[in-house]
Amino acid sequence: QVQLGESGGGLVQAGDSLRLSCAASGRTFRTRTMGWFRQAPGKERQFVAAITLSGGTAYSDSVKGRFSISRDGATNTVYLQMNSLKPEDTAVYYCAADDAFALVPPTSGDRYDYWGQGTQVTVSS
Repeated sequence: QVQLGESGGGLVQAGDSLRLSCAASGRTFRTRTMGWFRQAPGKERQFVAAITLSGGTAYSDSVKGRFSISRDGATNTVYLQMNSLKPEDTAVYYCAADDAFALVPPTSGDRYDYWGQGTQVTVSS
């Protein structure tokens, strides 16, 4: 099994930055593609960003140019650097892992096998 633990959420003002971290433990060889999703109250879960084992990345249009995903293979940690935050970025952010090899990261949550508990990000206007 794989355990994912997110950290780094908080309350910030519009225009601020935050960096989320997700540490994987357990059978980390299964964390071939790592992704971030978010869910705001009353809304469906939304893809944010993902990164493959080889470093291929994908972003949702709503965060492209503002968010950046990266991973550290040595520590089995994936990061989401969030800049120029907007109130509409407010949500619970979830880390996810897919154990399939991929050249292009999947953007559908159904493709991911493991999920973290989430970390709250609140952006005030």
